[in-house]
Amino acid sequence: MLQQRTIKSLTRAVGVGLHSGQRVELTLRPAQPNTGIVFRRVDLPEPVDIPVNAEAVVDTRMASTLGKGDVRIHTVEHVMSACAGLGIDNLYIDVTAEEIPILDGSSASFVFLLQSAGIELQNAPKRFLRLTKPVEIRQGEGAAEKWARLDPYHGYKLRFEIDFSHPAVDSTGQTYEFDLGIGNYSRDIARARTFGFTKDVEMLRSNGLALGGGLDNAIVMDDYKVLNSDGLRYDDEFVKHKILDAIGDLYIVGYPLLAAYSAFRSGHGLNNLLLRELMQRQDAWDIVTFDHVREAPQGFAQSALAW
Repeated sequence: MLQQRTIKSLTRAVGVGLHSGQRVELTLRPAQPNTGIVFRRVDLPEPVDIPVNAEAVVDTRMASTLGKGDVRIHTVEHVMSACAGLGIDNLYIDVTAEEIPILDGSSASFVFLLQSAGIELQNAPKRFLRLTKPVEIRQGEGAAEKWARLDPYHGYKLRFEIDFSHPAVDSTGQTYEFDLGIGNYSRDIARARTFGFTKDVEMLRSNGLALGGGLDNAIVMDDYKVLNSDGLRYDDEFVKHKILDAIGDLYIVGYPLLAAYSAFRSGHGLNNLLLRELMQRQDAWDIVTFDHVREAPQGFAQSALAW
């Protein structure tokens, strides 16, 4: 059978929250089969667990935020993306503050942590959410139009198109498609960093956001160019980061997807609306396992690829 995965040993990192600017310690711990991904606030008098699911998302401004009651964990999408990219099904993620550390602004550091801890196969079948009918969300018209869509597909691929009307972004690739079954997430997607514009920084910080952001953990642009001295990591780093975010946002559904995702100018909010629409359309999906590895989509039975 195609087996579930967790990590072999505990691993830790320390960083700051992109939006809060707070120091935060992150600990990744193995979890039993069928646990799923569970975030835990360990800085509270009584630790609070927040299992990932589409309904647990309580805010999508600039990041995906999970919540239970009045407890929040912000900016979960990059570590969730790393878990999806490496096929991690079960994991506890302990944090000592209300935001996941941004580290270098990509998911590469989380990939490194997970691979350093080792990937362990578990004696339980890996469960996939398989699309059986298309599901789509559209918003706006004309220049304000944006949309996100899931279609049936025996595998998992994502296609994203961006449109920022900015010289530095427009000079790079605007569209990218990534197939998780035949591509290399660690090499092709994980190093793409989050990005922002200096004209937005003052507004964001006045709203308590981007307090921990800087050139060491984001691509920063003025009105014309990229300000980072080392430039871009990929020729199409902007659209690849949107794919990285989408992989993380969609994994919040609680299962790896068997689907084709396509989007134009989507973001955390639209991605979550797509998941909520999917959950309501119970005729559009089912949960499947593979008794024989050969029945699984191409590449899904392989061990997580290294760099």
